[in-house]
Amino acid sequence: MRNIPILTIFLSFLLLAACGESAKKKEKKTDEEIIETDLPQENEEEKTILFFGTSLTAGLGLEPAQAYPAVIQRKLDSLQLDYDVVNAGLSGETTASGKNRLNWVLNQKVDVFVLELGANDGLRGVPLEETRKNLREIIEEVRKKNPDTRIILAGMQIPPNMGAEYTTEFRNIFPELAKEYDLELIPFLLEDVAGIPGLNQQDGIHPTAEGQKIIAENVWEVLEPKLPE
Repeated sequence: MRNIPILTIFLSFLLLAACGESAKKKEKKTDEEIIETDLPQENEEEKTILFFGTSLTAGLGLEPAQAYPAVIQRKLDSLQLDYDVVNAGLSGETTASGKNRLNWVLNQKVDVFVLELGANDGLRGVPLEETRKNLREIIEEVRKKNPDTRIILAGMQIPPNMGAEYTTEFRNIFPELAKEYDLELIPFLLEDVAGIPGLNQQDGIHPTAEGQKIIAENVWEVLEPKLPE
């Protein structure tokens, strides 16, 4: 009979110890849950808009921040849209040289690809079929690399130096390719800029900073509705 109280005390001690251990485990689990909850969550990957073009895109004669891709980046930032603009413009670029460096610029993930090539072809009198063929191959390569990339084609026009037939056929290349490949088209990149002395530098070809702002609006009108959600 003397052993009963001792046994009772011993069992009570075991019960308390077990409850204490269970409480510790529960407390530990709760701490782990809190730690997991408090960890900063990774933001969604920033989307990329790549402008692939000539000196018009590069902003020849201007500061990089004055080129129209940079103007568009500031517009995106002001609207708190999570996009990173890449200016892959290169002075003197033709459709042939652009095709040759395409794989290098496509090493990164591109959500929107704005294609601005052809002006230098036209000014140099490159055969129209060659220009068309190169643009086709660029479009197809972009889609092959990433079928989800949205391609916007910048339409271009040239002075009538090469003759009316060449000038007209050159202008038609861009809407025809846009229709063929179901692309969004900027009808004329230099709309309201080309031929206006106050909006172009002394060479009469490359836009001033004010001209670049107008180009940015021409691009934004087509780009903004097509930005991926």
